[in-house]
Amino acid sequence: MDKKNEQSSLTNYKNIEKLKYYNAFGYLFVRPLFKSKLFEYFDYDIKKAFCVQKSDLKKIAEKFNISIPRDFLEKRDNLDIDECFKNAFLDREVKILTFEDKNYPSLLREIPDFPLSLYYKGNIDNFNYDYNIAVVGSRLASESAKLSLKSILSKLKNSNIVIVSGLAYGIDSQAHQSALDNNLKTIAVVGSGLDIIYPAQNKKLYRDIINNGGVIFSEYPLRTRPLAQNFPQRNRIVVGMSKGTLVAEAKLKSGAMISANLTLDYNRELMCIPGNILNPNTSGIYFLIKNGAGIIADSNDLLNQMGWDIIIEDNNKNIVLNEIQQKVVEALSLDAKTFDELVNVLNEDVSKIMIALTELELKGLIKQSNNRYYKCE
Repeated sequence: MDKKNEQSSLTNYKNIEKLKYYNAFGYLFVRPLFKSKLFEYFDYDIKKAFCVQKSDLKKIAEKFNISIPRDFLEKRDNLDIDECFKNAFLDREVKILTFEDKNYPSLLREIPDFPLSLYYKGNIDNFNYDYNIAVVGSRLASESAKLSLKSILSKLKNSNIVIVSGLAYGIDSQAHQSALDNNLKTIAVVGSGLDIIYPAQNKKLYRDIINNGGVIFSEYPLRTRPLAQNFPQRNRIVVGMSKGTLVAEAKLKSGAMISANLTLDYNRELMCIPGNILNPNTSGIYFLIKNGAGIIADSNDLLNQMGWDIIIEDNNKNIVLNEIQQKVVEALSLDAKTFDELVNVLNEDVSKIMIALTELELKGLIKQSNNRYYKCE
């Protein structure tokens, strides 16, 4: 790592030796719970935790009732911490946030398997985590679920609520994009190194998050592939740094349900967006609702569930609609319709409907997608 790159990433760190030990733990691919308990055992002294002796491991196992990874000492002893430190910052945009840093999300410190450090891209100076909401859901989300989420988040426009998700397909991508569209800060927690954008189709979204004041976090060092086992671990960070979790579509057995269970384990607020009962992706949603999860149908439900007294701007209060425009909006308020369906429902002159649709699109109240018109709320 040349001096220019080193200065760009590490100017805020006074104790580089300590930082090297935090970074080295990132290269030890063992269970996060073991690392956090090891750190806790040594009173949060990162060097002592890393240099633990074999004689102490049995005491740690007994104190916290955890198993010791059989290959831990071998992995630790074979690690070149200086080389790891060099490799961690080959990308000059990458920085590291440690447990001791004032910008470390305070809620993360409360979970049992907190990350010792996080790599990140973006600007976390003066970042406010007090209004973090995790949004999770199906990668194969229905258009209805994405529209419902989009509607709820649009009503939070320009507030200080932060949307946290995992940059995956489906609900995650919609959550991040809706946050950007509505001037909300957003945080993405990924399951790979920050040099590997997964899925690759989210490359633009990844950059947009950074360029619009958001942050990309990862527990994993550069060159870490997006392996399947990384994502449940990633989920604990998404949920762990958030005051509550909003679930938008989930099968009974899914990553979103893992996140929902973690939310309850961490004693945070669990909320669900209801959906079509015929959609198999809502089976987890209704299971959670039956067991006490909050029902979120609009932004006010979310604010009430969280107990947040936030004044939300009504962006449509000054928009005046004529009679035909009102009819179109009402017809689209429940579900999307094709142009032909609208003509049949409204029983109005075709040219008037076409003009109304164009005007409503210009006002930002509806959106055309795949030849279907949607109301934007």
